[in-house]
Amino acid sequence: MAESIGAVGPGSQPGEEDGGVLEYMEMPKGMTIFRSPILPEPDQLLGIDAAKDALLRVTAALEDWKPGTCPRIDLSGLDEKNVDFVSQALGDGEVSIICGETIQCQESVMAGVWRVRETGAGGMLLSDAIEVGIFPQSVIAKAFAGSSHVIDIPRSYGPGVFNAPPLLAEINEAIAKSGLGDAAPHAINLSLLPHTEEDLGLLDGLLGHGPVTILSRGYGNCRVMTTTLRDTWWVRFYNSQDTLILNSIEVTNLPAVVCASPEDIIDSAERLSEIMAIYK
Repeated sequence: MAESIGAVGPGSQPGEEDGGVLEYMEMPKGMTIFRSPILPEPDQLLGIDAAKDALLRVTAALEDWKPGTCPRIDLSGLDEKNVDFVSQALGDGEVSIICGETIQCQESVMAGVWRVRETGAGGMLLSDAIEVGIFPQSVIAKAFAGSSHVIDIPRSYGPGVFNAPPLLAEINEAIAKSGLGDAAPHAINLSLLPHTEEDLGLLDGLLGHGPVTILSRGYGNCRVMTTTLRDTWWVRFYNSQDTLILNSIEVTNLPAVVCASPEDIIDSAERLSEIMAIYK
């Protein structure tokens, strides 16, 4: 009689008596990669000299970029045809930013190249520019304008608040150190800490909501918001099902997840130079 060989793998073994099934949280799927923009052939375009000049200045800014700088190339004088060509050449990258009610930024497919638009009453366009750097300087300038330097810690707490109070003191200490200028980023990973909904509600209420909201789609989705406290950000990562998988508070000038790296900027200089070589 032949020996029976048992099956293995999912579904091959009996389930638990209570019918429970082990489920795993789905992790992010898909990663944004560079795709060169699709542009018209040189002989199909006339009258885009202003756009080419602007993009050549962007290329030069990328090639000459130094840490701590953020050169700005103004596009306000370009007509619609030239603006459209600049938009085609740059494309839309993985990071989008809203700063208050007036500033909208979009990273291009070349990391470190940011399209920055400022609008006024009724959506009227006030300025249109490109900034080259790890993050738009125009946003940094307004991110924590008028922010507080300390959390006013309550003397008592409502029911259900257990682990938030010691975090408030930790945040205050980190903010004080961040003002020294050379402090390392301080992150509080709420996903790894026991907490209640009341704890999160208290933190959200005391930290408040600042003017900047950032969406990064590099791997899954990451949503980053400023708070009303200096250098304090709320960083949330979601998987492809929009389920929160990482929830943290970061005290730093800029969270690394929203920044282009110096290496990215070097790569962007090469890519934009290759694109513009066709139109010289």
